[in-house]
Amino acid sequence: MPSLQTLELRHQRLAQQVADHLDFLIGSISSKGFAYAAYNLTAKVDGKTKTRHIPKDMLPLVRRLTARYRKLKSLIRQLDQVNWQLLTQRASLQHGAF
Repeated sequence: MPSLQTLELRHQRLAQQVADHLDFLIGSISSKGFAYAAYNLTAKVDGKTKTRHIPKDMLPLVRRLTARYRKLKSLIRQLDQVNWQLLTQRASLQHGAF
C-alpha cells in the first residue's frame, strides 16, 4: 500500500485536476431527427430526457465540454479510491494495525 505522504500527494493532484475540469456539459451529442446538419445535446434531468440545440459553430466547444465531463467522472472515481485509502491508513495509524 502507498505511504500516507504518497496518498496525500495523489489527493492534491487529483483535487487540482477536478478543479481544472469544472467547465463541462453533461450529455450526448446527436444529429438525429433532422434532414439537415443540426446537432443536439441530450441529457437526463430529473428522470426526463432534455434536448438542447447546439449551434453548428459551437459544436467543437460542446464536444470539448462533454469530454471534460467524462474525464471529470473518471477523476472523481480515482479521488474516491484515494480518499478511501487515506481514511483506512489514518484509522490504522490512530488505532494501531487492523
